[in-house]
Parts: sequence; structure tokens; C-alpha cells
Amino acid sequence: MHHGGLHEDAIAGKAYDSRLLARFMRYVMPYRLSVAGILLLLPLVALCRLAQPLILKHAIDRVIVPGRLDLLPGPAALFVAVLALEALLVWLEVYGLQSIGQRVMHDLRTALFSHVLRLPTRWFDRTATGATVTRLTSDVEALGEMFAAGIITIVGDLLLLAGIIAAMLWMAPQLSLVTFTVLPPLIFVAWLFRRNMRQAFREVRARLGRMNGHLAEVIGGMAVVQSYGREQDEASRFSELNAAHRDANLPVISWDASLYAIVEMFSALAIALIVWYGGGQIVQGALTFGTLVAFIQYIEKFFGPIRDLSAKYGVMQGAMAALERIFAVLDEPEECPVGEVPARQADRSLTLPAMVAFRDVSFAYRQGEPSLTAINLSVQRGERVALVGGSGGGKTTLVRLLGRQYEIDSGSILLDGIDIRTIPLTELRQRMAVVQQEPVIFAGTVGFNIGLGDPEAEKRVRTAAATVGADRFIERLPQGYETELAERGSDLSLGERQLISFARAVAFDPELLILDEATASVDSTSEELIQEGVHRLLVGRTALVIAHRLSTVRDADRIVVISQGRVVEQGSHDQLLAQGGEYARLYCLQFDCGAG
Repeated sequence: MHHGGLHEDAIAGKAYDSRLLARFMRYVMPYRLSVAGILLLLPLVALCRLAQPLILKHAIDRVIVPGRLDLLPGPAALFVAVLALEALLVWLEVYGLQSIGQRVMHDLRTALFSHVLRLPTRWFDRTATGATVTRLTSDVEALGEMFAAGIITIVGDLLLLAGIIAAMLWMAPQLSLVTFTVLPPLIFVAWLFRRNMRQAFREVRARLGRMNGHLAEVIGGMAVVQSYGREQDEASRFSELNAAHRDANLPVISWDASLYAIVEMFSALAIALIVWYGGGQIVQGALTFGTLVAFIQYIEKFFGPIRDLSAKYGVMQGAMAALERIFAVLDEPEECPVGEVPARQADRSLTLPAMVAFRDVSFAYRQGEPSLTAINLSVQRGERVALVGGSGGGKTTLVRLLGRQYEIDSGSILLDGIDIRTIPLTELRQRMAVVQQEPVIFAGTVGFNIGLGDPEAEKRVRTAAATVGADRFIERLPQGYETELAERGSDLSLGERQLISFARAVAFDPELLILDEATASVDSTSEELIQEGVHRLLVGRTALVIAHRLSTVRDADRIVVISQGRVVEQGSHDQLLAQGGEYARLYCLQFDCGAG
């Protein structure tokens, strides 16, 4: 299990990009009326906060200082009423933002997952599983946090700051100018900290992706880890990745704490300047004591949003990094449902009677390293063709190209005489079923795992299970077809899981059946049961069977030997043995040649 450096796309690009934010706002637009309602609350909240120091100023200058305490209940009641109104408005604001944020996250996560489902296989080959899971989970959560605690509340903070500045200038312009002398150095410090926090947030996201990738890899391969006694080694690797994630967070914490402390220092300095200058103005009779108290109140409210700037900036930067990663996935081109095919190839295909035909097909996973070279192969309707050969020869690649998990580099693949690139992907894949070496079982009932929720397939669940012989063990389960299976079918044997995958193939009633090493991992105890299931599965069906165990394909209508990306032999079992070529060599490696 190899762990390299950070993914480049995790730390590349701008820290803030208005285009990314504009794209994100498309997911907010369906809730624009609710957002507008919350925006209308913001000036009301700001007015409530602006009114409180003015009420205190009035109470001090007009009631307390003149000694008219009989008038004090009026300002006190008004102050309490304003506080209660502010609390109600803030509750509505927070509840509304959180509610909309959850809806936006739901829509974005749905869109992202739907897009991932349509990405080509090549993308999954080069993308770590952990990085993909991170983008679907914590990255989307970061956007919800941005919406609820960042982007909208910043508007409210700006309204409050503008109101405070206006109120201070209205009450005492000179005292206001003294107070504002601390703003230029504070703005410079905030800008400096923003630059240093930018990369730190990106690295935190990237390290989290690496850690999630390791977890997914180890948990998925736990049987191998435990079998080879690698628990301590993998624990050490996780400890390294965990420590790297922790260390990536330390600069963020440091900058955050420092900015908070510096803002607190400037706030205290501003209050000191007010007390120093305002005290002199009171002595001279140019300023009232109530105005000085109101100024101190406004300063505390003024530096509150600035004090929270570090936290809100952290939320926004984390969200921008998440947006980079999410939209990088959304910008990946999906599988092309229908490709362009030269007219010459389309015309040529009409004369071919085969159900499946590979014509001069060449393909390479990596440039300059061909996996298939000029493959020509036809499969007639109802024919069972076995593909055999050494590992890495190209057998599975042929199947992947047939289902368009990858696109061919040259040549053409025809289904009933039609180039598969002209057939919509959904239709193409509905016409075939693939049973793989490792059966895939989902958490859910046995019946769901056979029909996969498809209405037509669900009608054939019991018939399909009976066809391959899976009904014998299913009916012994506690709830039969309604028995809930654990994740990956861990409560079933490998043979039972494979029988369910066979039944699944039958339930979808494909025109073409593909068995990709479907019996290679079956133990000897289950082999007889599986072979019986395979036999029943293949009856009356067009099939491509990939196999290493040559004993499983002796009865095939035709055996095709593929070596180093080329078709080197084809014929029946007896014909190929008589030729004494590659198939005979492979057969002799597995059996006593004298028994052929």
C-alpha cells in the first residue's frame, strides 16, 4: 500500500475565486426567496444592535446624570424589548440559514454523486477512493458551513459596521476619527494573515483526503492485512498520515489564535484612546458621559465582527478549497453516451451477421504500451466463446471495451452489426451482464441484491435464483429472500455470494452474458455447486467466458487464445490440443498432457 505526496489538484489554484462562488450560487437559486427573507432580517438585527448603545446614552444623559430615576423604567423596558427582539431575529436568521444550508448541501451532494456515477473508468483508475469520498462528505459539509456561518452573516456584519461608523460620526466626529486610527494597521494585519492562512487550509484538505484514502484502502483489504500480520505496519502508516493531518492544522490554529489576539489588542487600544480623549472632552464639557459609554459599546460591537473575521475567514477559505475540489470533479467529462463513428465503418458493419464483432481493435491504457493490437474476433448469437491465455494478455480488456468502460483507440466493436459507439450507453449495457471474479454484494436483502431495485428484474428474482441453484441456500436463510445481508455480503460464503451474482445476471435477462474469471476464486468445496450454477446460467445464452481454469471451458463452442494483446489461436478444445500450440502449452501446465 503506497502513499505518495499530495494530490496536485488539492493545493492548486486560487484561494478565492468569484467564479467558483458564482457557480455555487446556482445551487442556492432554488431557495432565493428564503435567502431574500433572511437578507431582510439582517438590517433589522443591525438596527437592534445599533439601538442599544443609543438607549444607554439616553438613559445616562437624560435620566441617571440628572437624577431623574423615576424615568428609568422606560429606557430599561425599551432596552429589554430591543434585546428580546434581537434574540428572536437572530434565531430566525440562524435557523433559516442552517435549514437552507442543509438543502443546498443535499442538492450539491446529489448532483456530485450522480456525476461521479457517470464518470469513465479511467477517472477512477487515477483518482484515490479517499479523495472522492472526502469531496462527497467533508468538502460538501464545508460549503454548508460557509453558507450558514460565512457568506450571509458577512453581509450582516458589513451592515452593522457601516451603521456603527455612521452612528459614531453622528455623535462625535472628532472622537470617531481618534478611534479609527487603529483601523489601518488592523486591516494590514488581517491582509497579511489571510495570505499565510491560504495555503494552510488547502493542505489540511489534501491531508484529510490522503488519510481517508488510507482508511478506505486498509479497511477494504483488511483480510490481507491480517493474514500477513501487517497490522502494526498499517497502524504506523496511519499514524504518519494522521500526524501529517494534525501538523497541517497547527499553522491554521496558530494564525487563527494570533489574529484573534491581535484584534483583541487593537480593540483594547481603541477603548483606551476613547477613554483618554473622551475623558478630556467630558472635563471640557464638549462631550457627555452617556456619549462616551455609547462609544465604548459601539467599539465592542465594532470589533466583534472583526474579531470573528479569523473564524469566518477560515470557514470561507476552507469552503473555497472545497469548491476547487468539488468543481474539479464536476468538470470532469462524463462517459460519452454516443460517440462519432466514421461512415465507412458504419456501412461496413451492416454486412456482418455476428452478434459481437471486434474489427481491428487496438487499445492502450498508457501511451506507447499497447494492451490490444489489431484484434479480430466474432461471436455468433447463441455461441459460447471462451477467452483464455496468460495473465495480462488482454482478455478482461476486451470485455471492458465491449461495455465501453474504456473507448477503443482504433478499429470498431459491433453489436448486431451496429457500432457500439452509436448505441446509447444505458441501452448498450442493458443488453449484457457481467459476472466478475469478486462478487459485489450490497447491504440489503437477498432479493434486492438479485434485482438491484429494477422493477422488471425484481419480477424474476425467484425464477433467476432457481435457475442457477441459488434458491437452495436462500430458502434456508432466516427470512429467505427478505434476509438482510451485511456489507459486502460478509455473512455469506464466497460460493453463495457468487451464486447471487449469477442469479442477478439471469434476472436482468441479458442478450450477452460475460463471465470474467467467475469461478477463479471459488474454493473446492463450493466448486461443484458453482459449476452447476454456471452450466444452468449458460444454457441457451450467448456468452463470453474468461477463464484461467481450462477445465471450466472444455465444453465451450469455441476457445480463443489471447497472448500479448493478440488472438493467436482459436478452435475447439480437441482441435487446439491437436495443434500443439499456446493452448496445449497452457493445458500441460495445469494437467497431465497424456490425459488430454
